[in-house]
Amino acid sequence: MSDDRLIVALDVPNIVAGLDLASRLGSSVSFYKIGLGMLTGGGLALANELKHEHGKRIFLDMKFFDIGATVEAAVRGIAQYDLDFLTVHGDPHVVAAAKQGAAGSNLKILAVTILTSLDRADLDRSICKPGDVQDLVVERAGRAFEAGADGVIASPQESGLIRALPESNGCLIVTPGVRPAGADTGDQKRITTPAQAIMNGSDHIVVGRPIWKAADPRAAADAIVREMQSV
Repeated sequence: MSDDRLIVALDVPNIVAGLDLASRLGSSVSFYKIGLGMLTGGGLALANELKHEHGKRIFLDMKFFDIGATVEAAVRGIAQYDLDFLTVHGDPHVVAAAKQGAAGSNLKILAVTILTSLDRADLDRSICKPGDVQDLVVERAGRAFEAGADGVIASPQESGLIRALPESNGCLIVTPGVRPAGADTGDQKRITTPAQAIMNGSDHIVVGRPIWKAADPRAAADAIVREMQSV
């Protein structure tokens, strides 16, 4: 049985591979993430087919970042697809423009805080503001909520701190960087297990490789659902 707190990342090359994986996962998964890597492989067409022909929920992970007018126009175009979640970078002007673009639709705007593949050394190389990564994530989350974000993207290590913000009331926390015990961490640096992410306050977890690289993807997804439901 599916649990829409689990979002499976369809980080596969094209629409054919995406539909094949969704078919193998069947009713065990009700929510999928489609990101930039799939965009040129038919990602929007895949999102539309999974949503409207298979009844799945869709998280479009585009991480938009541009001047306000461009972001607003891009989001208005995406909103026509009647999808569920869309990511933009958490800068307040980007969030505010995205909310304008999504006006009148059910599309929820999720603000990226700091990518879960980054640590303090990466931020230093990017000439970002000094400070502890967790503190910066919480600060960016608070500013995104104030700008109107429906939720934020953050690592599960920061979920509890974000949930403690008064501004987070009624908002979503969606966390990549989730790995079942013993799974390869890949390029993720700030990770926890599915159960720990839920206990920390995450509303949804995003899992990709531990599912689609498994010998039996459906069994892998089912195991993650059982772990979340055991909390």
